[in-house]
Amino acid sequence: MSEINSARQGTAVTNKTRNIGFLLLNNFTMIALASAVEPLRMANQLSGSELYNWHTISEDGGQVMASDGIRITPDSSMAAAPALDTLIVVGGVNITRSYSRRQVSWLQSLARKHILIGGVCTGPYLLAEAGLLDGYDCSAHWECIASLQEAYPKVRCTNHLFVIDRDRMTSSGGTVPLDMMLNMIKRDFGYQLTAGISEMFICDRVRNESDYQRIPLRHVLGTTQPKLVEAVALMEANIEEAIELDELASYVGLSRRQLERLFQKYLQCSPSKYYLKLRLFRARQLLKQTSMSIIEIAAACGFVSTPHFSKCYREHIGIPPREERSGMRSQERAQTVAPLVTTALPGLNQKAGGAANALAMHALSEAQFEPTYGSVTLQ
Repeated sequence: MSEINSARQGTAVTNKTRNIGFLLLNNFTMIALASAVEPLRMANQLSGSELYNWHTISEDGGQVMASDGIRITPDSSMAAAPALDTLIVVGGVNITRSYSRRQVSWLQSLARKHILIGGVCTGPYLLAEAGLLDGYDCSAHWECIASLQEAYPKVRCTNHLFVIDRDRMTSSGGTVPLDMMLNMIKRDFGYQLTAGISEMFICDRVRNESDYQRIPLRHVLGTTQPKLVEAVALMEANIEEAIELDELASYVGLSRRQLERLFQKYLQCSPSKYYLKLRLFRARQLLKQTSMSIIEIAAACGFVSTPHFSKCYREHIGIPPREERSGMRSQERAQTVAPLVTTALPGLNQKAGGAANALAMHALSEAQFEPTYGSVTLQ
């Protein structure tokens, strides 16, 4: 674990409200912004305290248009931004044409202040451009991973859903920023608060840094191998009742040997081995995300018996299915020992930046009159 993460995990909850800034780039994705902000709002609501303030920021303080056409009027410009503990760049469509040199320079100036800097969706691309990810592990939306790695070879790109590496925090897009922020909140205030937020958002499972984003095969191969893409799509659609290889080849209009050659050339394995990997990947998801029994999971993933499933799982994943599941539960139980603030913190409205704080407290007080307020009890 990195030094910054160790320090956070070992620090008792304090009365310092954390200020989180969101730098909105042109054509940013709204879902990435909402997924990152909403856990902060719910953390305040459930704790009854102003644990987090958040501020939207644009280059000059003017409106920024999201990729869905909705325009956002930010709280401030970069020059007028309040003192921040964390700054997250929210990217989106056409990232290489959506930022300016002023934004790059501002990020570099923030990095010199040693604050936590992050990026969501394609936002990590801007961090890489600023040189802030050199020597760091990084996650980004799968659409820009290849170009990011090619343009910035000093960045260690991964296909993890998100990565928190020392004072950098990067995430792929869609709803993944929710998982990243929940992991941040867990480190700041403990597992109980994170679990409460998850319940309010009907989030069955908080994904962690060990989870991978699924990169569509058609993105890896492009349009050059439509038969291979079609064969893999058929495999993915028939996990419980596997298709025989001869039948699969017939469906896509190839001979068995032609199909085997395609798999060996582009996926470096046989069709049967790739099919097994898909079934084990599905089994791992079910083990982690559901309460299905191992017998049920084995059947749902096309294995003829539970012993056969356990043997294959152990050989390819490295541990038996029971240990995979028991390990998850043990981790969750261990995390419940973290402390949680459930009383209002003193002096919340006494700090600078009163307008933003007043708005945050107004939102918190408004939440108290919602029918769902307090429906999740934090013990």
